[in-house]
Amino acid sequence: MNYTEALEYIHKISWTGSRPGLERISELCALLGNPQDSLKFIHVGGTNGKGSFCSMLSSVLAESGRKVGTYTSPYIYRFNERIMINNTPIADATLARLTEKVKEKADTMADPPTEFELITALGFLYFAEEKCDIVVLEVGLGGRLDATNIIKTPILSVVTGIALDHTAILGDTVEKIAAEKAGIFKKGVPVLCGCPKESGAARVIAAKAKELDCPLTYAKDSPITAMRCVLGETRFDYKAYDNVKIKLCGLYQPYNCAAVLDAVTLLGRLGVEIDDTALYKGLQNARWPARFEILNRDPDIIFDGGHNPEGIAALWDSVSYYYPGLKVILLSGVMGDKDYPQMAKSLSPLAESVHTFAPANPRALEAGRYAAAFESCGVSATPHATARKALEAAISEARRKELPLIICGSLYSYAEIRAELDGITQ
Repeated sequence: MNYTEALEYIHKISWTGSRPGLERISELCALLGNPQDSLKFIHVGGTNGKGSFCSMLSSVLAESGRKVGTYTSPYIYRFNERIMINNTPIADATLARLTEKVKEKADTMADPPTEFELITALGFLYFAEEKCDIVVLEVGLGGRLDATNIIKTPILSVVTGIALDHTAILGDTVEKIAAEKAGIFKKGVPVLCGCPKESGAARVIAAKAKELDCPLTYAKDSPITAMRCVLGETRFDYKAYDNVKIKLCGLYQPYNCAAVLDAVTLLGRLGVEIDDTALYKGLQNARWPARFEILNRDPDIIFDGGHNPEGIAALWDSVSYYYPGLKVILLSGVMGDKDYPQMAKSLSPLAESVHTFAPANPRALEAGRYAAAFESCGVSATPHATARKALEAAISEARRKELPLIICGSLYSYAEIRAELDGITQ
């Protein structure tokens, strides 16, 4: 099996018809010798902020001299980004070899695994084979019945925050969603909770932590002070940490970073010590694309992958902070299963005008329907046949009106937009 054949095999596995539960991933991992049982994990769930949290924490742990596996989704450029060690994606040849090994076992199962279950087992195999010191493991969807939840006893369980998303699967209230996310808690394992302490979600998490005798720490429970934000760099103070510097943009990133700082403090108490030099350097070196990422200057072009109500609100806050008093040119494409009328309603007050397109994904929303949603909110919106045409028109208008261009919606559109942008701006 070569790399192309490996990806074809992985992607032909369909979610359609799969039932919730850990039976398939349990059977598959058992057939593979339960590689996950040889690893130490930090298990990270939550609605928003998981990827940024995992990226920053992995960078810090790697800077401390550890061999750190990171398992995240979705990928931005290449599939291999989902499975990394010390920020280096799994090699094509290794992915092909391990996929063949997983396929050999998966093909014997009466109830075949889903795509995500295959990838999760593959990640466990790779991290175990490479003898990682620690794995930062991001939950795929929910928590309780997520394939990553097969792990037995992580070092630390993290919930970065709770908001409404995937409501058809996880529930239509933050309390129901919190119950699913809290399903990753294991008896006696410390929990770091990023939800506001008095929220309904936090109360659900606290009750589950108490039931399982999990020591509970609330992240971001002190104010961030002396914050200095410019595009490309943010500095701030938090608790005992002074002049923390990150290059991740977006007004929400200092708060994601504060949760990482709380995690580092907690890990130190658990025997995973990280000195300040590694901490500060790791945070400064952390990268996480497609989250309020600056793609171009003159005009400013920024991509943000916010695609649910909390993500859109965070985007609003960031745009208002970096561009006070200005409206922006908006370019957006989303999946059809998102609440796009509500997204249009939330984004419209920011927009001078909107350009829509359908991302290159079978689940994408047709550009005309998305544009109509913005028009119904009183904003001029133009649908485009391709991402390139949308980008060309949006850049032209941004230059003409001397306004920033904000690209938002689906992370699935990032690679396409980036490739087209390179061709337009060079």
